[in-house]
Amino acid sequence: MLLLDLFAVTTSFLGLFFIKTVAAQIICPIDGTVVNNFACCPFVAVKSDLLANVFDGTCGANAAAVIRLAFSDAIGFSINTDKGGGADGSIITFPVELTFPQNVGLDCIVKIIDNVAGERGVSRGDAIHFAASIALSLCPGAPVVQTFVGRPEANRPAAPNTIPNPFDPANTIFARMQDAGFSPTELVALLAAHSIGSQHDVDPTIPGAPFDTTPGSFDSQFFLETLLRGTLFPGDGPHQGEATSPLPGEFRLQSDFTCARDPRTACTWQSFVSNQTLMAARFATAMAKLTLLGQDVLTLTDCTELIPRSPPAASQAVFPATKSRSDIEQACAISLFPSTLKTLVGPTPTVLPVPPQSVCI
Repeated sequence: MLLLDLFAVTTSFLGLFFIKTVAAQIICPIDGTVVNNFACCPFVAVKSDLLANVFDGTCGANAAAVIRLAFSDAIGFSINTDKGGGADGSIITFPVELTFPQNVGLDCIVKIIDNVAGERGVSRGDAIHFAASIALSLCPGAPVVQTFVGRPEANRPAAPNTIPNPFDPANTIFARMQDAGFSPTELVALLAAHSIGSQHDVDPTIPGAPFDTTPGSFDSQFFLETLLRGTLFPGDGPHQGEATSPLPGEFRLQSDFTCARDPRTACTWQSFVSNQTLMAARFATAMAKLTLLGQDVLTLTDCTELIPRSPPAASQAVFPATKSRSDIEQACAISLFPSTLKTLVGPTPTVLPVPPQSVCI
């Protein structure tokens, strides 16, 4: 009898423990999604809207635009002077920021994300930075970025000239990023976003011209191709902020060219060429830091559990057809360029533009 009583007490205790464990999970009323914090529930619907209606389930133009928007919103911040509130959605709340020359072309994606924020009752800052994490999840090779919500609405715009220009010299770019709390190495990590990027306004004759041959994948191809010797302008260049490209249809920003060859960043740049894992990990850390600029993380809620994992990148970086090690402009003085990269077979490729996804009315 005593043994049976002990068994009953033990199973009763285990039952209470199980109930408490389940009770710690929150079932969202929207669709029954289970989360760890009720504050994440509104973002279940935000996630569905983004995947179906904004990104069309692809790592396309809108995904790249949202990631650019997240950077432009957050970098309006300074650790030394009063330049703005950082990652707070001010780029939507205060239209003056869209008049900054560095933000040309963001009007459409701003309108789209503002609509999502309004329809789902979340702050504009949360909508931007949650959307950036969802966008990355659609890009093969991209990491999961730790994603917080709970930002209040912005109460002031960012100051002008907080976003580096593509034509700025290295010292100017590094100084601006340092003023926001980022080292040159962290800047290189953030520039991994250019692996899915394209230009629209530096040379308006070739909108959507990508920065590498694989704009639909978050991979290290960008870091390889930026080190190839430039031979041409893909549009009607040269334009301010443009450097010569190694391939027809591919666009090269002067700032990317500069960071790839500056002695303060060249070795970090080269280290990403054949190490997708390192590139993705460094980007995830730097991007998470970016999205918290100006915010008190203790007042926010971690909703990373809602961010899907991206598919793996197709392969490691390869030389485009007709290009090889002899076309590399070696810039890192302390380590050799990777010797195991292969070259694709065929004629010199022409890189096609990234097609637009949305028309704002």
